[in-house]
Amino acid sequence: MAQASTSRAWLAGLARAERGRLGLAVACGLVAGVSTMAQLALLAWLVTALLVEGRELTSLVTPFAVLAGLMGLRALAQWGQEAAGLAASLRLRRRARGELLDQLARLGPVGVTGHHSASLAHRVVDQVEALDGYVARYLPQRYLALLLPLVILAVVAWLDWLAALFLLLAAPLIPLFMALVGMGAERLNEEQFNAVARLSRHFIDRVRGIATLQLFGRTAAATDEVHAAADDYRRRTLRPLRLAFLSSAVLEFFAAVSIAVVAIYVGFGLLGYISYGPADQLTLFTGLLALLLAPEFFQPLRSLAQHYHDRASALGAAEGMVALLEETPRRSGRPSAPPRAARARVELEAITVMHPERGRVLGPLDLTLAPGEMLAISGPSGAGKSTLLQLLAGFLDPDSGERRTAQGMAVAWMDQRPLLVHGSLADNLRLAAPEADERAMRRALDAAGLGQLVAGLPDGIETPVGERGAGLSGGQAQRLALARIFLSEASLVLLDEPTESLDADSEGHVLEALTALAAEGRSLVIASHRAAPLAYADRHLALRDGRLEEVADG
Repeated sequence: MAQASTSRAWLAGLARAERGRLGLAVACGLVAGVSTMAQLALLAWLVTALLVEGRELTSLVTPFAVLAGLMGLRALAQWGQEAAGLAASLRLRRRARGELLDQLARLGPVGVTGHHSASLAHRVVDQVEALDGYVARYLPQRYLALLLPLVILAVVAWLDWLAALFLLLAAPLIPLFMALVGMGAERLNEEQFNAVARLSRHFIDRVRGIATLQLFGRTAAATDEVHAAADDYRRRTLRPLRLAFLSSAVLEFFAAVSIAVVAIYVGFGLLGYISYGPADQLTLFTGLLALLLAPEFFQPLRSLAQHYHDRASALGAAEGMVALLEETPRRSGRPSAPPRAARARVELEAITVMHPERGRVLGPLDLTLAPGEMLAISGPSGAGKSTLLQLLAGFLDPDSGERRTAQGMAVAWMDQRPLLVHGSLADNLRLAAPEADERAMRRALDAAGLGQLVAGLPDGIETPVGERGAGLSGGQAQRLALARIFLSEASLVLLDEPTESLDADSEGHVLEALTALAAEGRSLVIASHRAAPLAYADRHLALRDGRLEEVADG
């Protein structure tokens, strides 16, 4: 319940920034409604003039021209309402997507590890787009559904208060039954969005693991699982649709009954069978205009019912977005203080890092990293090597202690599973240096031990690579990521098991290139359990029980 109110408050805050455009949409809707009423009044007058007064058509050219003008004004006002609503929706969705992307940037690489990439993409794309109908159509129609019926009711009451009474009695029943039928629609839409996220994760995981599934003969079972997940999504999608159709059916039923009552009253009143109240004063003009205005009285409510599903979809989508926005980042984003030592690039002083599930992971520890230093960190799996690298990179803040870094320090990071995108080898290299030319990219490939391989490819550095390095071996993907490191101009280079997938010869070649980087004045921190990187390092520290211990050579 608290989450739902928070979602509504967040949507209301976004909508307040677009009050001007939404107000313009409402104003255009009012102009369209009033022009429709004027059009119907003129039509009733023309019918009366032709049938009762017996006028010639040639004498009514001017009223017909005015009628055509009113039709044009109505169309123009409806276009203005739609354009203003869409403009407000576009700006609101852009703002909502910006807030989500800013939050992802605040969470950083560590904060987003708890989310599947498919779920994040679903929130940033699909759930943001679900706000479109809510802003562009539902919000303006919410006001029009109140204002236009009141104006029409006043006109009908001026014509015949008994006909207005029939409309007034039916009006509260429609929103009441819409609310009863639509109760729980937000929850169903939230479940639907969750089902889409699960289906996306399920499908992407199966596509990424298709080679493994084929190897173990599990493709048929995986296909059945995808079909089952898709069928579950189909059933969850039909639930809010059933509610939407039921809500519309309720509205149409009461509207049809009310219009029929007004039609019976007008018909029998004009025939003289009803003598109660103002029925004796009914004329063809007043009766016909009241009858023509009766459907228009319910039209704004009909439109609101059509867009009520947009509201439920938006609130269901907002639940997931607000949950992401309320996550607390592991880093503050504030600039750190400069190191106290004269020749230091990074300083860690009395640092402690806690994880909710594991307790204390690091600390208390101290560390000073100088320019041109090549530092090796070793330790068993789970000792905190990756956490230490994340701390040095600024991906998370320590729970206690202080991290100080040199001003303007750029960081290059290479994970155990480097990110490679769908594109060419050159596209993946330019992720580190967008302005790099072909000569610089070839030097970086040579330094990573891929120069000879790439030179033998028909397309060279334009050879396509699939997502996550599809088409490359594990060692080749690792070296391509290393080439990005060599191509970057980062002064702090952090590598997590950089030679894990390399043979001895390739490992020696890569480590010599890394040593050359350190000779250029860059600071390197290598987390590894292999002997070769530890031997090449200027200093070797071991992580034990969250603390760093110096390891002597030999």
